[in-house]
Amino acid sequence: MSLAMHLASEDFNPLIPKGPELVIGLICFFVVFGLLGKKLLPSIEKTLAERRDLIEGGINRAETAQAEAQALLEQYRAELAEARHEAARITEHAREQGAALIGEMREEGLRQREAIVAAGHAQIEADKKQATHVLRQDVGSLASQLASRIVGESLEDHARQSGVIDRFLDDLEAKAAASTAAVK
Repeated sequence: MSLAMHLASEDFNPLIPKGPELVIGLICFFVVFGLLGKKLLPSIEKTLAERRDLIEGGINRAETAQAEAQALLEQYRAELAEARHEAARITEHAREQGAALIGEMREEGLRQREAIVAAGHAQIEADKKQATHVLRQDVGSLASQLASRIVGESLEDHARQSGVIDRFLDDLEAKAAASTAAVK
């Protein structure tokens, strides 16, 4: 009971420490705080600085990489646009060359056709003259044989025979030409 009395006799408040306890507590607090400040605080600050540098460096590297990627993308787009332009130019050039080549081939074909047609006409004309000449000879000989049989005597004079036959055929051709002209 003596403790209870002692407590009752002094105004004992458990929230307010006694003087010597307060001094010892404060000294211990400052000693622990000082030790923590000297040993632990620099280590914490160093770790925080490293993390801050890592984060800021990572952000800077990311921004740099993003800027490089954007520049590279723009370069690729410019090269792609240039390649497309070059391909269009080459295609247009090839198209123009193709059209020119087709035009040249067409002209060459027309020249060859005209040459073939002219050669054909010349050949036809030569064949016509040759056929006319052969036909005149055959018609002349047949006519003289027929006239010899009709008359009953031989018409041997070749010069006279040719003259008569030529006049006769010329008269026939003139009549045929006149009738063709009249029809047109």
